Amino acid sequence: MISRRVTFAAVAALAALLLAGCSMGSQSASDSGGDPARQPEIGVPVAPGAPGLEEVEGADGGAVAPRDQQPFTEGEELVRPDQDRSVITTGWVSITVDDPIASAAEVSAIVERAGGRIDSRSEVPGTPSQQAQATLVVRVPSGEVDAVIDGLRKLGDVDSIELDATDVTQQRQDLDARIESLQTSVDRLRTLLAQADDVSDLIAIESELTTRQSELDSLTTWRDSLVDQVDYSTITVGLLSEGIVAEPRPDDFWGGIAVGWTALVGFVQGLLVAIGVLLPWIGLLLVLGAIVVGIVVLATRGRRRADAAAQPARGDAPPTPGEDPQRRPPA
Repeated sequence: MISRRVTFAAVAALAALLLAGCSMGSQSASDSGGDPARQPEIGVPVAPGAPGLEEVEGADGGAVAPRDQQPFTEGEELVRPDQDRSVITTGWVSITVDDPIASAAEVSAIVERAGGRIDSRSEVPGTPSQQAQATLVVRVPSGEVDAVIDGLRKLGDVDSIELDATDVTQQRQDLDARIESLQTSVDRLRTLLAQADDVSDLIAIESELTTRQSELDSLTTWRDSLVDQVDYSTITVGLLSEGIVAEPRPDDFWGGIAVGWTALVGFVQGLLVAIGVLLPWIGLLLVLGAIVVGIVVLATRGRRRADAAAQPARGDAPPTPGEDPQRRPPA
């Protein structure tokens, strides 16, 4: 008897709970107007006051579409999630042009019009065995990279374009946070330095202040260099003239004879050119040598005449003591 009463009580309690749940569900549906669009999806957490769930009251008092479903109107600023990111852009552009030297001046003009600058510039004139070329390293504002590349395309035939983007947002944020912390520490140390009276305290504070200030200056320089790389993209522009076609090699006996004859003629022509270049110098050296030889010959003859005039004639010399005059050789 007691078990039947317990079972009956449990069934009654379960029925009451089911009726309560049904009444609460119908009341919630009636409060929301039965619009399933206003019910959040199951398993998706919805933050209070999310723009996708709240309606904005219009000028006439009526409800308008949710804010995230309103169309984008002209003149309204569209906030993109990547506007605050720091990206370093580097690139390489290779272009074949008619005159690389003249095209280098045009590249400089394009970069200057975009608000950039030239970091380095090198030019190599063309030779019969080497094509002319010019290389420029330019820095242009990050927002003008596409415009500058479009201007470079008009100079000639583009061989290749390479652009590389490196995201340094986290690095820049870390530097800003460290700089801000160090600046606060430096300001605090300066305040303590102004209030310190003991000499030992002054020395200790000055030493710590010097260390912190040096670290702050180093981080500031690093941050400024990083900001400059983000604000101004680095692009290397290579300008080349048309390539020089190599002469074909001989593939038979007569072709070898022709190449050998051409080489011989070229050697003879080069030798004649060298002789023509050296001939004036050879003539000048011959004239100078003749003058030197003439001077030496004249000097030698003059010296001999002087020596002959200084010595007396041998037949007029008096005999020496003990010498037989008749045995003297005739003069």
